[in-house]
Amino acid sequence: MHVVEGAIDPDEAFTQALQAATLCEAFQITAAARADQVALRTVDGGVSLTFGALSERVRRLTAGLAALGVRPGDTVAIMLTNRPEFHIVDLAAMHLGALPFSIYNTSAPNQIEYLFSDAANRIVITERAFVERLVAVRDGGIPLDTIVVVDGAQEGALSLEDVEAAGDPDFDFEATWSAVSPDDVLTLIYTSGTTGPPKGVELTHHNLMAQIRALQEAMPTTPGGRFISFLPSAHIGDRWGAHYCALMTWGFTVTTCAVGGEVLDAVAQVRPTVFHPVPRIWEKAKAKLEAQLEADTNLARRALLRWAIDTGIKKAQAGRDNRSPGKIFDIQASVAAALVGDRFRRMLGLEDIDWVLSGSAPTPRDVFDFFSAIGVPICEAWGMSETSLAITINPRDAIREGTVGLPLPGIEVAVAEDGELLVRGATVMRGYRNKPEQTAKAIDTDGWLHTGDIGTVDEDGYVRIVDRKKEIIINAAGKNMSPANIESRLRSSSPLIGPVACIGDGRLYNVALISLDPDAAAGRSASDPAVIAEVAAGVDLANSQLSRVEQIKKFRVVEDYWLPGGDELTPTMKLKRRNVTTKYATQIDDLYST
Repeated sequence: MHVVEGAIDPDEAFTQALQAATLCEAFQITAAARADQVALRTVDGGVSLTFGALSERVRRLTAGLAALGVRPGDTVAIMLTNRPEFHIVDLAAMHLGALPFSIYNTSAPNQIEYLFSDAANRIVITERAFVERLVAVRDGGIPLDTIVVVDGAQEGALSLEDVEAAGDPDFDFEATWSAVSPDDVLTLIYTSGTTGPPKGVELTHHNLMAQIRALQEAMPTTPGGRFISFLPSAHIGDRWGAHYCALMTWGFTVTTCAVGGEVLDAVAQVRPTVFHPVPRIWEKAKAKLEAQLEADTNLARRALLRWAIDTGIKKAQAGRDNRSPGKIFDIQASVAAALVGDRFRRMLGLEDIDWVLSGSAPTPRDVFDFFSAIGVPICEAWGMSETSLAITINPRDAIREGTVGLPLPGIEVAVAEDGELLVRGATVMRGYRNKPEQTAKAIDTDGWLHTGDIGTVDEDGYVRIVDRKKEIIINAAGKNMSPANIESRLRSSSPLIGPVACIGDGRLYNVALISLDPDAAAGRSASDPAVIAEVAAGVDLANSQLSRVEQIKKFRVVEDYWLPGGDELTPTMKLKRRNVTTKYATQIDDLYST
């Protein structure tokens, strides 16, 4: 373990942080080297905290939590919006050797009760907006000793400042964090519950340090950059990207973007150097650029830029299909890239980008080609909470569209006889909390994690995801189909179409429930004939790109928007199929009876 004393060179510190035994050690190295650099800030600039100031607050809060009786191995619940305090609280609990875990802000009282019963935490750190819900959980019989509020005083709760001030001045901070070992559990990540009750994924310091080192080898990253944190902290994506990698190891300045904030506006302000949104944000970015292009009143310039984009897309398509476009076309494509590349990247705020990722769902092909044309190649990735997130990533200089890339160094991927993808390596979780039988079912005796994803591995090692093992549609004729692929086609066929559910298991044909995109449909009704006509045109377009058996024969536009964290979607936009088929059972039956 490195001894952290005084300031050290940032480049040397980065090398040391990558080799740290624990995330506590990695943070201490990074903070010592970057004391005067801004570590955390908000989009509006209302909060701006240097690494030095962050380190001092972590020290005080660690002592304060210890004074409250939190001990190594204890769990600490966090229920916060995306804000700087999450990082402070999580770091403090981690340095104490405790297990911080986050819960989604959309969680209902019964869901919170389930998580708290499983985690057995006696303390929760939250904000005023959620106190009433947590008090109801406590009054319902869940043993909750302490509620700490980060945004001011609240009756029946402690403020974060109170906890920081209550620490023992003689608390031995260095000895405490130094006692944390690589095999200690770093955090719990509760799965989204798309196929059943959430399970607490236990990830160790060793798991995450192995993940960070493998990622750095696969996607070399320059330290000291900029990152936007906008996903819920309960999701492994934000923990992995914003917290463990960007803040603690890469020494980035992390800007937190409150839930509901416009991410693309934050991108334009922050100019991130690494960015990893979900595909829907890429779709919105494409729509934003095209709207700005169409609004250009200079018709000649608009036509020239449109030609440049189309030329770049054709080049991307030729590369995907392994076709040589010819020397003249290559020259044209280079001119086109020069015309639109810098201009559009600056318009979005991506001119300083080092690399970008996309995950959680397939990126629509037209979106992928569009960003390739403007010089922002999207590196699609595949990961799980159970593997400390990333399993595979498309290399920046060798992207293979339609795949999720190559396994990270040190990670093995194999295909079982039934097509399920198996993963083995140092990033695989310790297990599911309090669930030995489910852990044994997930990780076999040879150490292979059964992912539940169906896929293939080509001769070059690139992995392609076909579908979830339990979500394949098998129609009445026995034809296997991927609902995720069909839904992706539908979403990308019209700006009005938001989240979609394709139904067809055991049926003669496929139908779809379609929700409207809240932005594109603002002020318009789902029952408006013009809206239905536009959606129908999108369905026709999607059907033209699907095989006959995959096509949507009937659809219903639902009245309510499907929003992250609601009945139909997880907070990271994954479809809750069981909930959808139950909630809309009558509408589904009507589609098959008429």
